[in-house]
Amino acid sequence: MTRPRYYVTTTIPYVNARPHLGFALELVQADVLARHRRGRGDEVRFLSGTDDNSLKNVLAAEAEGTDVQSFVDRNADAFAALREPLALSFDDFVRTSRDPRHRAGVEELWRRCEASGDLYRKHYEGLYCVGCEQFYTPAELVDGRCAEHGTEPRAVAEENWFFRLSRYADTLRELIADGRLRIEPAARRNEVLGLIDGGLHDFSISRSHTRARGWGIPVPGDPEQVVYVWWDALGNYVTSLGLGSGAPEFERWWGGDGQRVHLVGKGVLRFHAVYWPAMLLSAGLPLPTDVLVHDYLTVDGRKISKSAGTTVDPTGLVAAYGTDAVRWWLLREVPRVGDADFTADRLVARADADLAGGFGNLVNRVVTMVHRFRDGREPAGGAGGATAGGRLSEVCRRAPGLVDAALAGHDFRRAAAAVWTVVEEANRTIDETRPWELARAERAGDPAAGARLDTALGELLHACRTLGRELAPFLPDAAALIAGRCTAVDGLLPAPGPLFPRIAGD
Repeated sequence: MTRPRYYVTTTIPYVNARPHLGFALELVQADVLARHRRGRGDEVRFLSGTDDNSLKNVLAAEAEGTDVQSFVDRNADAFAALREPLALSFDDFVRTSRDPRHRAGVEELWRRCEASGDLYRKHYEGLYCVGCEQFYTPAELVDGRCAEHGTEPRAVAEENWFFRLSRYADTLRELIADGRLRIEPAARRNEVLGLIDGGLHDFSISRSHTRARGWGIPVPGDPEQVVYVWWDALGNYVTSLGLGSGAPEFERWWGGDGQRVHLVGKGVLRFHAVYWPAMLLSAGLPLPTDVLVHDYLTVDGRKISKSAGTTVDPTGLVAAYGTDAVRWWLLREVPRVGDADFTADRLVARADADLAGGFGNLVNRVVTMVHRFRDGREPAGGAGGATAGGRLSEVCRRAPGLVDAALAGHDFRRAAAAVWTVVEEANRTIDETRPWELARAERAGDPAAGARLDTALGELLHACRTLGRELAPFLPDAAALIAGRCTAVDGLLPAPGPLFPRIAGD
């Protein structure tokens, strides 16, 4: 029987500077989705990468006095190196300036759209924001400045290639409105529909070779022009699969009835929910099935941004506080809708409360009681904890479905909260059953108390094991520790002890 296929991607960031925590959020979210679907038995492909062919990168390299390729390589390596500190499980990582699949695929995408009659060349004058790599009309600016970067766009006049975006307005609206192209949350879907209803205009898809400083992919058949960086970058979702090469990966992951899921920040919604689907329609290719949109991380209310200089280094955070603490803050604290303000104090408080005081404390309590009251051995009939019929067993039974529903709705905070319900109910069960009192009654000659103790300990061990399984997509390292502490070796559970030390201390 064919397993469901799930292809999940992040955006690919400019490499004009080292990575920041805002992009780490997207990476971790995508990793959770990939790990979750693998755990549920789906075939999964998880793609990330870097956008190397941007004028922003060129200007940053020039400012540093470094040649562009060396500059890009150094920063791109820093993005790829997030894999270990953030415990990421991506299957592929595309570099747009280095990956031979990419240039060939971009050229193929261009030729397909050209064959559809959707490309034409004309003179254009407009206001260009280098930060966004996008032309704006005066009406789209705020007091003459880009709303995203707060900078004044440059006046540009040149002859470019254009794409007939206007041809696809009606089709796009229909696909989005009926859910064939799902955009979540609903407010972002409505935002895209509003953009379409306001009128879609053809957009420039090339830049002069001179203005691009010679950096980027030449336009097929027109070497005096360079492919617009967004056309180039958006193509990575299919070029990495071998578009036009006959590679089986392309049909496997971009064809058929599998899910094709893009995780994107709200600032690049227009590109992913309007430009990209129109390009695919023109090229005669399937569309993504889902565009899942997250808001921003902020510091003191200001967006975390390389350009703005408000950055938080995720690698440094992991070095200071650990992978589990960083991932858990991003998943437990960041809402589905609305920006989230980051501070190290909030990260530490959440880690100490939930990792040390929650997951770790629960597992240590349960394993300690098994050692104290049953010499470290699985309680007689302990497997019955899975069907003991109490509230804790019901919470454990329901938790996977709650996690599934929350992640299907792109709500990571609700999914993390569903896992947390197991901790809450297990602690409540300990308080209500009071295993230490049952143990005293058993020693005093009450066999019924011993049976109730076995049931309680079995149910609590089952809860800890459920916790380890359901926590695995969120905190793979922590989940492995929990699973190891709850797995008997030669009939004995490992010795108890703290799993997660408090960061702030006692």
